[in-house]
Amino acid sequence: MDLTELGAFLKTRRDRIRPAEVGLTAGPRRRVPGLRREEVALLAGASVDYYTELERGGSARPSEQMLTALARALRLTSDERDHLFHLAGHPSPPPHGPLGHIDPGMLALLDRLADTPARIMTDLHEPLTQNALATALLGPLPAASRGPGSDSHVHLWFTSPETRDLYPAEDHPAHSYDFVADLRAVAARRDDADVRRMVSQLRARSEEFAELWERRDVAVRRQARKRLVHPVVGELELDCHNLFSEDGRQRLLWLSARPGTPDADRLALLSVIGTQELADR
Repeated sequence: MDLTELGAFLKTRRDRIRPAEVGLTAGPRRRVPGLRREEVALLAGASVDYYTELERGGSARPSEQMLTALARALRLTSDERDHLFHLAGHPSPPPHGPLGHIDPGMLALLDRLADTPARIMTDLHEPLTQNALATALLGPLPAASRGPGSDSHVHLWFTSPETRDLYPAEDHPAHSYDFVADLRAVAARRDDADVRRMVSQLRARSEEFAELWERRDVAVRRQARKRLVHPVVGELELDCHNLFSEDGRQRLLWLSARPGTPDADRLALLSVIGTQELADR
């Protein structure tokens, strides 16, 4: 562990990033070419004081989750991300899962989707990062991972009934079918311990999942149209699109409303409201 070098490394990575690369406006009075400390803190979900302490090489030892957030905020390559972990005294994270590396190109694309809800997740539907409109529509990401597969939307769909509240009840069977058929395709492509563990847990905990799994239907989720019931703006019918990484281990999901429809108006309203509830609700 070398916290002094960690702070110096963070500063050099911050200096090389231009605001536009991470979806920020430079503004006319910027004195530095790279990001400000407060901007990195905002992108990583940390306080400015905490991030400043890290750059100064203070006593704060960041967690694996914070290091992952910093690596994504600073658009680090996989080698740079591993170096950051080593400097903080942590082993290199696994290549996949909630702490896995997100390709900077996929993050750059996410930054350009400010007007539509968008999220990057693993092939097991574990959310990695998302934009502000996705947070307003789908809710915040988990504060910390609870273990391989436990944060997967597929896992939560079959084990936590409240996960389904965002979708009309009559649509639940179709979503269940799609999730299982998609997971069957993932399991065939990457027969590893994480997938086997997740399938085993779901078969034991959900009779619905077990029955669908035995059907052996396979269908990769690429595009769909679904309805969501938001507690503030009401029901929206949106087109869902998936862009896959080259190895298929990650996907960028974005949701769009068809122009000129009430759904487009509701999505525009949600972009204004953000995560704040209406005062007269």
